[in-house]
Amino acid sequence: MSREHSAHGHTVRQASHSVAEGAIRWGTCLGILSLPDWKPLEEGYSMSSVGSQFEGKTSFGMSVFNLSNAIMGSGILGLAYAMANTGIILFLFLLTAIALLSSYSIHLLLKSSGIVGIRAYEQLGYRAFGMPGKLAAALAITLQNIGAMSSYLYIIKSELPLVIRAFLNLQDHTSDWYVNGNYLVILVSVIVILPLALMRQLGYLGYSSGFSLSCMVFFLIAVIYKKFHVPCPLPPNSNTTGNTEAAAFFPMSPQTAYTIPIMAFAFVCHPEVLPIYTELKDPSKRKMQHISNLSIAVMYVMYFLAALFGYLTFYDGVESELLHTYNKVDPFDVLILCVRVAVLTAVTLTVPIVLFPVRRAIQQMLFQSQEFSWLRHTLIATSLLICINLLVIFAPTILGIFGIIGATSAPCLIFIFPAIFYFRIVPTEKEPARSTPKILALCFAVLGLLLMTMSMSFIIIDWVSGTGHHGGSH
Repeated sequence: MSREHSAHGHTVRQASHSVAEGAIRWGTCLGILSLPDWKPLEEGYSMSSVGSQFEGKTSFGMSVFNLSNAIMGSGILGLAYAMANTGIILFLFLLTAIALLSSYSIHLLLKSSGIVGIRAYEQLGYRAFGMPGKLAAALAITLQNIGAMSSYLYIIKSELPLVIRAFLNLQDHTSDWYVNGNYLVILVSVIVILPLALMRQLGYLGYSSGFSLSCMVFFLIAVIYKKFHVPCPLPPNSNTTGNTEAAAFFPMSPQTAYTIPIMAFAFVCHPEVLPIYTELKDPSKRKMQHISNLSIAVMYVMYFLAALFGYLTFYDGVESELLHTYNKVDPFDVLILCVRVAVLTAVTLTVPIVLFPVRRAIQQMLFQSQEFSWLRHTLIATSLLICINLLVIFAPTILGIFGIIGATSAPCLIFIFPAIFYFRIVPTEKEPARSTPKILALCFAVLGLLLMTMSMSFIIIDWVSGTGHHGGSH
């Protein structure tokens, strides 16, 4: 039995080392794939004794790569649309603010972790608020993962028909099933994703992680290159509205409400910070904070460049999923076709990786004391895929997915939970409740609550007023 437990622990540690979520945000798994519960330092343990339970071997550079992988997500595809609805100046201000706040949030997590010696996000929740805290953290991580899977499948629904149309050289739009996104997303789910999701272990985890980040870098390079080769305004037969050749600096529209949720969705990496910290060679809070700051800075630059050049290519004609917008220019463009194939491969391989921790969380919450069952293993995976497919098929645009997840789970994981965990975990004899750090933490939590309330309110108003479908129809 101990040998099985040891093997299981090795698998979990190996997973956290391999991917730390992966570029298009699968590593949230690491927030749920809990490492062994670390004993609190107040009971006579030091950080060195905690570290001796598991010795990390990951270098500084590889940790930066892993966390960058964790941050980089499908949210990058929606940032140009966000810029089109806020203007360059306001977008840059908001992106900078979210990046800085994410860095401060990681500081709170690392400090809480250092106090109690716990290196798993939901275990911090358990330490702070007991089982309700653990369940709330697990629920937020699960919701974030479901949102990520939905965005990946939506990309398949949106982009795969264009790839098939290009390969078959179909000039005219046809209603055949093999170019219907709804049929294709079901087909890919059944033939590719479900068999991978039914595996007990994912051996390709690390490879897929690196490949996905490479795909997004390729996407960024293509976006910058195409800025100088796409005519503006687009030709009359490009079937688009807008696309006036003038950059707006402070435009406001109903879709501006989606900007902060899209950015928050794009910066969520917090459940992966602690597992990456555990894997770090010669770990210290200062070293991990430097890794976090560097990773956030790299992604900040990539996000801004992708948004800026995507926006300056199409201006107000940009869609909520940037890659799809290039279909207006030339459906048979070889470079964009290569980017589409790469991104489609990456997101298809990513869905099973993201599904694993969701299934694990469900099993821990509902079937914790029961032994492994292939039937339950299969039913949970199948049920999740059915629900996500239905969501993707009936969602009019990817904007709704970015908006809802970015306005609910993202503020919890970035703002609210790290702040309230810090307030509860750091002992009052070390930092009184009225000390500056704790007051700042509470203000941080209140800010997250306000952002969540405002974002959800604006999004609901947008839906009710019927303007939400303008986010770039597919």
